[in-house]
Amino acid sequence: MPEPVGVRRAQAQRTRGGVLEAAAAVFVDQGVQAPVRDIAERAGVGVGTVYRHFPTRADLVTAVYRHQIDTCAALAPRLLEEAESPFAALTRWVDAFTEFLVTKHGLGAALGSGDSGLENLHSLMLDSLLPACASLLDACTAAGEVRPGITAYTLMRAIGNLCITGPDYGRAEAERMVAVLLDGCRVAPKTI
Repeated sequence: MPEPVGVRRAQAQRTRGGVLEAAAAVFVDQGVQAPVRDIAERAGVGVGTVYRHFPTRADLVTAVYRHQIDTCAALAPRLLEEAESPFAALTRWVDAFTEFLVTKHGLGAALGSGDSGLENLHSLMLDSLLPACASLLDACTAAGEVRPGITAYTLMRAIGNLCITGPDYGRAEAERMVAVLLDGCRVAPKTI
């Protein structure tokens, strides 16, 4: 007797969740270009199962990072309420965004690769994170803490470029350069 549809759906959801967890772990270890067989092995499924749930690598990468992108976007309004200044909120948000990019080995390079399959991830990041960053920049500009005219897209793109790590340029260097970039956005204090 075949399993009821609800049981099959629940099993498929568990399998999909297991593949996502395995992919997230493998991406941290090996980067987003890790072999699908490594993800399948870690999830305890066959390669075909991975492809059945995620027909392309871009589908898998997007699914893995969707939750983290949503979390980063939701952080902005909370930081604006909690931080001592809009610039402090922006700094903490940029730290979280930078952390997201540099711990996802190869994500920054993949986003800048022009791979049409990753356009959905790029769009998801823009649709979710641009408004979050813009709200922080707007608050900073209104408070006179950052130079006017800095757009969220420009700032995020610059941060993304600085977070493309390599053999001689790691996480610490990326974080340091992002801090320099952010400091350059500040309005210089007026001296009397």
